[in-house]
Amino acid sequence: MNRIKRPLSVTVLGWVYIAVGAVGFAFHFSELLALRYDSVWVELTEAAAILSGAFMLRGHNWARWVALAWIALHVAVSAFHPVRQLAVHCVFCAIIGWVLFRPAATRYFHRARIEST
Repeated sequence: MNRIKRPLSVTVLGWVYIAVGAVGFAFHFSELLALRYDSVWVELTEAAAILSGAFMLRGHNWARWVALAWIALHVAVSAFHPVRQLAVHCVFCAIIGWVLFRPAATRYFHRARIEST
């Protein structure tokens, strides 16, 4: 079977999501143990980053949408912070969207879905 090779940009982004999610999960875990009311939501978003990164590496199309939603959530939350933080998140969101929806990435995610059926 003719497999489409995963683009390097998707590989790097997948591992970045896994790393950021794991570091964030570990960093915020003490808040979860302290039973802070919002800590469950924070840990769930970190878990979403880990899962989306792992499944992007496996070629699951839904994972790239979760990854984009994850950074879009950060853009929305950063709207309540200084403008510089909002701008940085907007730039990251644009870059991630570009990486995940370039033609090579789209072929990779589409082909992986076809081969799994």
